[in-house]
Amino acid sequence: MYITSLVIPVPAEKLDAYRKWAEMSAAFFKEYGCLEIVEAWEDFIPEGKTTDFRKAVAAKPGEKIVLTWQIWSDKETFEAAEHRMHDDPRMDSAGAPPFDPTRLILGCFTPLLTMGR
Repeated sequence: MYITSLVIPVPAEKLDAYRKWAEMSAAFFKEYGCLEIVEAWEDFIPEGKTTDFRKAVAAKPGEKIVLTWQIWSDKETFEAAEHRMHDDPRMDSAGAPPFDPTRLILGCFTPLLTMGR
């Protein structure tokens, strides 16, 4: 199992646009072997003294935080898909995302422990 995760600041008024963009993206990633995607819209994010989700992405007033993760079978599958997806012309024709992509955080992870499912 290999996990990619993003923290994304999204203007609150763009919830519907984000949901449509996420649905389109999920279908695209599934074609390339992604096993599962979770898109989670901010419900409660406490303000930290030093850092927190909002500070991490320089969230502006009126923006909500989206936490998303993708589960891939392994790192090799993800890396191969990344290369193929960037050659797919649909990547360029998908349109601009409904958020500022320069402030998102991306990370890739190898699980240490899983529980459930």
